[in-house]
Amino acid sequence: MRRAIVPAAFALVLSACGPKAAPPPTPAEALALRPADARLAGLYETSCHACHAVAGTGAPLVHDRAAWDGRYKRGEAVLLDHAIQGFNAMPAGGQCAACAPDDFKALIRFMAGREDPAK
Repeated sequence: MRRAIVPAAFALVLSACGPKAAPPPTPAEALALRPADARLAGLYETSCHACHAVAGTGAPLVHDRAAWDGRYKRGEAVLLDHAIQGFNAMPAGGQCAACAPDDFKALIRFMAGREDPAK
């Protein structure tokens, strides 16, 4: 019996050593974050930034993985629909009249901290 406990305990310890989620950005960091692409940064600045970079607006903050994880699990298609159609306090089009669906997808990935689609 004792021999079975040791491997199980070892596996438990190793699982705790896995990669940790990055902490959410500080308020100052959230205000300063921008997409690397200049065009997307401009769209972000004139639309998403007002709510997603300011704590207390009810919107999930940019790069706050914990705030985005539950939303992101619903799928990118659902998030895209929410951005285009509006959802709860999110206005239709996210106040971005110049955004195409691919822009919304890229902005959602940026804000959710998932610029790499594999994440």
